[in-house]
Amino acid sequence: MFEYSNCVLAHLERVADTQRTALEAAARQVARTIVEDRIIHTFGTGHSHMIGVEMFTRAGGLGNVNAMLDSTVTAIEGARRSAAAERISGMAELIWDEHVIAPEDLMIIISNSGRNAMPIEMAMKARSYGLFTIAVTSMQHSLLYESRHSSGRKLYELADLVIDNCVPPGDVSMQVGSIRTGPLTSVTGMFIVNILLTEGLKLAHAQGADLPVYRSQNTDETENEILFERYKGRVKHI
Repeated sequence: MFEYSNCVLAHLERVADTQRTALEAAARQVARTIVEDRIIHTFGTGHSHMIGVEMFTRAGGLGNVNAMLDSTVTAIEGARRSAAAERISGMAELIWDEHVIAPEDLMIIISNSGRNAMPIEMAMKARSYGLFTIAVTSMQHSLLYESRHSSGRKLYELADLVIDNCVPPGDVSMQVGSIRTGPLTSVTGMFIVNILLTEGLKLAHAQGADLPVYRSQNTDETENEILFERYKGRVKHI
């Protein structure tokens, strides 16, 4: 067994065990969006945006997910540029205004540190609109460092529900010589949102809801166009 695989497997087990109550509560919110035909909006910056993308238009994934994608929050236009952009106040509102968001929808915001302006202000905006807001963050990292936002607040303080990814400060799990490596945030975040997806689907199914799930585009049984048409206008990047 590889050292990194041992680290990851032990870490995921820890998350599942310690965050069970939060995960179950979040899954109930996902189920609610399915039953009520509401939208799940996901937002993250840097590598955290990939966790939202994991929920978006993928085989076995939900059709009612709107990943709030924007080139300013990824490394597409430069790693240093995106790192600087996530600290700029006002950027979150610009991205928010490009999406169709209703008070009954669900917001999932992913930020390991929870200290930068964009995820903090996205949470503020969501709460002001009445959306139930879930934060996926590292409590250990967040508590260690000061907020970079003028309010002095961090993401975990602004969410209705916090899921702690249990990742240590610096997002590392192994020692190699004098350096630390072995990132955990991406694999853990994807593990978390897929628990929310699958458990939410089970709960919605138990309530007799239609399950809007994409099939693989590379099979001959896909009916994805039906979902594209259903959510066109509410999900920006279809």
